[in-house]
Amino acid sequence: MPVLFKLKDHFKENQLYFNRSVAALIMIGVLLFILMARLVYLQVFKYTTYATLARNNQVRMISIAPSRGLVYDRNGVLLADNLPDFSLEISPNMVKDLDDLIAKLSKIIKISETDIKTFHKQRKYKGRFERIPIRNKLTDEEVAVFSIEKYQFPEVEIHANLARHYLHGEAFAHVLGYTGLLSEQDLSQIDHANYRGTYVIGKYGIEKSYEDVLRGKAGFEQVETDARGRMIRHLDEIPPVAGENLYLTIDSKLQLAAYDALQNFHGAVVALDVKTGGVLVMLSKPSFDPNLFARGISQEMFSKLQNSKDRPLFNRAIRGQYSPGSTVKPLIALQALDLNVITNKTTFYDNGYYQLHAEGRKYRDWNQDGRGLINVETAMTESSSTFFYFVADKLGIDKMHDIFVRFGLGTATNIDIDGEAIGIAPSPAWKKKAMRQSWFQGETLITGIGQGYTLATPIQMANVASTIARRGARIQPHLINATQIADQEPRPKEYAANSLPSVQLNNKEHWDSVIKAMEEVIKNPRGTAHWIYSPRNKYTMAGKTGTVQVFGLKQDEKYSELLDKGKIKANLRDHKWFIAFAPVEDPQIAIAVVIEHNNGGPMVARKVMDAYFADQVQQTQAENKDGQ
Repeated sequence: MPVLFKLKDHFKENQLYFNRSVAALIMIGVLLFILMARLVYLQVFKYTTYATLARNNQVRMISIAPSRGLVYDRNGVLLADNLPDFSLEISPNMVKDLDDLIAKLSKIIKISETDIKTFHKQRKYKGRFERIPIRNKLTDEEVAVFSIEKYQFPEVEIHANLARHYLHGEAFAHVLGYTGLLSEQDLSQIDHANYRGTYVIGKYGIEKSYEDVLRGKAGFEQVETDARGRMIRHLDEIPPVAGENLYLTIDSKLQLAAYDALQNFHGAVVALDVKTGGVLVMLSKPSFDPNLFARGISQEMFSKLQNSKDRPLFNRAIRGQYSPGSTVKPLIALQALDLNVITNKTTFYDNGYYQLHAEGRKYRDWNQDGRGLINVETAMTESSSTFFYFVADKLGIDKMHDIFVRFGLGTATNIDIDGEAIGIAPSPAWKKKAMRQSWFQGETLITGIGQGYTLATPIQMANVASTIARRGARIQPHLINATQIADQEPRPKEYAANSLPSVQLNNKEHWDSVIKAMEEVIKNPRGTAHWIYSPRNKYTMAGKTGTVQVFGLKQDEKYSELLDKGKIKANLRDHKWFIAFAPVEDPQIAIAVVIEHNNGGPMVARKVMDAYFADQVQQTQAENKDGQ
């Protein structure tokens, strides 16, 4: 019996062991089944998804910057080009310790604190796999040095770019503007998809105003990389689209003639094509070299330009607001004649000053000796302020404000470049709003000679001259002549013939009276610009000079006497204006020149017009030769 019980217990133990073994085998079988099912699921049903993920781990899309559009003048002369340039670029995704890498790089390539700050600002806005420049404008020597040490820096590449180059430097700086590195402010405002692969943007002038046209569209290169992110082979490419070329209305020969004629004076010159409104010249002096910005200007140099008392970064042509002086007298004369306040035969005795009443203040003429009996033509020719005090007194401020506004003073010309100032066409309502003060009759008198609160820009005054030349027909000034897609013909940009409200007169013959008087300003020996007249010139010119006082004179003081005695500092001398158009019979070019604290505007205008008509003669001769 005991043996039977022992056999029975042994059998039970074996049965339990067997059961456990079977359960274990079943469990292993279930686990193997689950594993196989998972492998089948991943290999068959999720193959596409995971194959794509695996491929993405070794394939990168690298942005390719487009080449920026070129800029030409109206005759096809190249003004803004692109030149080869090299930058040192880091792929941050491949770097464990950026600070350590930059420190090592700095030992072989000069990297400034500004470079490092700019690099980190760019990182905030760039994609994970995009290269970011740590240094631009590498010299040939720096490229050679890095090439030798390249094996130490697999995360760093030298990248070839195209950098902006301005062929005429200072002479075109204020019209072309310049490009510069994207700033943090730029990066916070732009659409980043439009700036893949590029780090520059138009900052000023045409470069800024036509950024969307000049920039182009980025391309992409698909490359295969190894585990460290290094490129193994090229897979595919979507080429970039170059920016469009621009053809300006500017005539480079005239621009350079104006640049030379203005010499070292502070001032501006604007010349317009009377037929089209195209800007032939836009010059501001002092100027600056825009290539400094395109190459990456240092903070020290930028501060020097920005803080200079000469204000070289200030575009006087569209932003300079000056009292227009006697250049408004043609407008005052037109209004007074057209409203029958005076006639061509109206005379006034000029004794050198005008008084509102017998005991009142004397409003003096620049010629304090007086001229005797004069009419509107004589007053225009000799620029008699006394006569125009008299006319302003009779017209009143409201009627003067009206003619100023109709000629576009106090409003923007809306020229296609950023930064235009609007000036001031004063009125009692304006003064009440701006200064919370009432208008005084004495202010009416000085408004009649373009002084007081009246302010105008050179572009506005060039447009005034053009409007007189066109006998009231106003046209929109503009800088773009045509655009051009690469490998295609330029497409002319269309502008309306008379895009601004015209100046309508009750009697159109008054245009003849004013234009004749403006012609006498140059032709008549007593004219204020007669000193530039020469009978040898093959074209006629009509113009008007203007003088702007920078400080007030006492009642008995004479500017000329103080000047002769050396009692007027250079920065307190009068500003000088000159507006003109030519030829009188069939106007083609209108011009405005302002020179700060000095004279010479009429001669600057003469030299620009001489260059213009010399080109016209040469062009006509060439056309005649081709036609034979």
